Amino acid sequence: MAERVTNWSGSVSFTPETIAAPKHTGQLITLLKRAGRDGATVRPMGSGHSSTPIFSTSDVLLSLDNMSGVLEVEPDAGWAKVLPGTGLRDLGEQLAEHGVAMENLGDVDYQAIAGAISTATHGSGITLGNLSSTLIGGVLINGLGEEVPFGVDAGVSPAESVSDDLLRAAQVSFGTLGVLTSLTLRVEPAHHLHRLNWITHIDWVLENYAELVETNRSMDFYWYPRSDLAQVRTLNKPGDEPALTPEGEPYTELKKDVTGPNYEVIPNDRMLHFEEMEYMLPFDQDLAAFRRVRERVKAKHRAEVGWRVLVRTIAADHAMLSNTEAEYRQGSPSMTIALLQNNTLPFKRYFDDIEPIFWQFDGRPHWGKKHTLKGAELAPLYPQWDAFHGIRRSMDPDGLFMNDYLHELFGEEK
Repeated sequence: MAERVTNWSGSVSFTPETIAAPKHTGQLITLLKRAGRDGATVRPMGSGHSSTPIFSTSDVLLSLDNMSGVLEVEPDAGWAKVLPGTGLRDLGEQLAEHGVAMENLGDVDYQAIAGAISTATHGSGITLGNLSSTLIGGVLINGLGEEVPFGVDAGVSPAESVSDDLLRAAQVSFGTLGVLTSLTLRVEPAHHLHRLNWITHIDWVLENYAELVETNRSMDFYWYPRSDLAQVRTLNKPGDEPALTPEGEPYTELKKDVTGPNYEVIPNDRMLHFEEMEYMLPFDQDLAAFRRVRERVKAKHRAEVGWRVLVRTIAADHAMLSNTEAEYRQGSPSMTIALLQNNTLPFKRYFDDIEPIFWQFDGRPHWGKKHTLKGAELAPLYPQWDAFHGIRRSMDPDGLFMNDYLHELFGEEK
């Protein structure tokens, strides 16, 4: 048996039989075929940042740390080919050497690129999609040990990508179609961003939210339940910034003012670990769902909630299991509400009480964060649910990449 494995937040722990770390595709194919013959299951781990048991296994845990780096970049064509174990922090630096950058990044950069994409990791910006939407091609090894190219790597043009079912399935797949061995990402010219973090009262944010979202490239805010203050965070290209800031309002304090490469400025350092629940909701400039959450937290949870509530926005995309998938909401953008709680404090009663509010507002959960929905509740939220699972079964007919949690999540018997 291998050593016990624990995720980033500390809430998921398991002991795999083996931890494998192949150095190239040939070793990976051999490993997968052997596991298939032995009747074992294989789960790719990424960085272990997920708050759900999505990577848990008692058989083979697959690390892709040895398959890391940028393979090829075409700045003029706007794409880069990278290896799956590349950490987001390293990826930003390596892409910058070629004069390109990711379109957006999430709130933290601890993840590996394959794991971040496979769980629909996202940042904020009403015109900016999640990281999965930047995947335009790649190669994966399916459950039969076969190399399968998809998207541009299979000759599909970017213009045709919305009708490429395998690409749309692979963009958010939790590693259930196969193991990604290379990813082709849409990139843009390297650029700097100017970050401003303001502390102000939540009432100012509620009054100005629509304008803040519309006029900033990226904007999100934290609400602090105990003080009723908020931290407004904006990111814009220097020289392309709106005039609206909370300056002069009561309780206003400028916490951060920094300019630098996007991969340095977007992510935040997280010294304290936390548990998180996040739901994607239809965008609402009046913040009705957030107002309901705020009322409930103030009424029932203020004494025990030591962390904040984070609100962001995401553009729609076309991945089959993306929680911002366009078909379900007629192409409209989404807003997200995330509950954060220090991992040394109780979180379950708080999360369980707030989650039904997200359901009332037609929310879909973040795949890598705490939620309680299973297959029967999830299927109606995804128009391409059955299509995805048809592709998954064809790619992995023997369930090599499944675990107990995924069987439950998908509503399938083991």
